[in-house]
This record gives sequence, structure tokens and C-alpha cells, in this order.
Amino acid sequence: MTWEELAADITARHPLKESKMFGMPCLKRENGKVVAGYWKDGGLTVKLTDEAAREQALAIQGAELFDPAAQPPVSATADQWRGFGGTGRFP
Repeated sequence: MTWEELAADITARHPLKESKMFGMPCLKRENGKVVAGYWKDGGLTVKLTDEAAREQALAIQGAELFDPAAQPPVSATADQWRGFGGTGRFP
């Protein structure tokens, strides 16, 4: 099933809308909160607040918890960001 097929199926049954977050196709609630996203490598992220559903999903072969906090944060001063925008690279 493609992302487009999955998104069409889910949005037909739930009050979600297709959108993008940082260029990534995603599904959002009416309040703008992202509940699912499709990574360029074909991976799917899904926010599961129900613990039983989360455990069931983690039982799928290859499934793993997504922890964006585990990635190193990007930080810079305003001057560094200005330099990045002007030169295409960090100083």
C-alpha cells in the first residue's frame, strides 16, 4: 500500500487531513496536531497514545520507537543562522 492509498483510506474513516510537516507528508487532526508521517525512506511514524495499541504496533517486525529527542539538536546563535542563510553553510 502506498502512502497515498493509506492516507486516502484513513482520511475517509477519520477526521484527519493530509498535510506536510518540514516537507514530510503527514496526517493531522483538525487542531493541527500530527498523528502520522511518511519518511522519505518509506518509514511510517504514528502517534499511538493507547498503550495496548502501541505494544501491538511494536510487535510488527521492524517496528521501533521513534525518539526525536535522541537526535542531537541543531542550535546556533542568530548571527550563525544569518551566516548560514547567506553562505549556504554554518560558519
